[in-house]
Amino acid sequence: MSFKVKECSDIEVIKALFIEYSHIKGAESCFVSFDKELNDLEGFYSGGAILVGYEDDVPVACVAFKKINEETCEGKRLFIKPGYRGKGYARIMIKAMTDRASELGFIEVVFTTKPEVMSVGYGLYKRMGFEELSEDNGIVKMRIDLAAT
Repeated sequence: MSFKVKECSDIEVIKALFIEYSHIKGAESCFVSFDKELNDLEGFYSGGAILVGYEDDVPVACVAFKKINEETCEGKRLFIKPGYRGKGYARIMIKAMTDRASELGFIEVVFTTKPEVMSVGYGLYKRMGFEELSEDNGIVKMRIDLAAT
C-alpha cells in the first residue's frame, strides 16, 4: 500500500472529494458559498494549491489553501475518506500543505475548525503546533507559523 500527495488539477476528482466532505453531519456551516467555490475552484484557490492524497492511485484525501495576502494563506477542506482514516494520512496532508505554502512564500497558515464536530482533527492540529487565535460560537480560528514547521 502506498500513499502519495500530489497537487491536483483534475476538477472532477477535487469536486467529488469536496462534496463527500460537505456531507459530514455538523459541518454544514463550513460550506457557506460552497456552490460558488465548486464552480470556480481554480479562481477560488488562486495563489494557493489543492492537494490530493492517493492510496494506490485512488484519491482518498484532500486539503487546499488559498492566498489571503502576501504572507498569509488560509487552509481549507482537509478531508480523509472515512474508510481511510486512522492511517496517519491527515498528518501527511497537513505537512504537505504547510510545505507547499512555505514553498510559495507564505509565512503563516490560518484556518477555522469546529472542535465539536472535528475533535480528532482539532487534536491533531494542536499536536502539530497550530495555535488558537479565537473562538466564536463553536468555531475556532487557528494559525501556524511556517518558519516553526
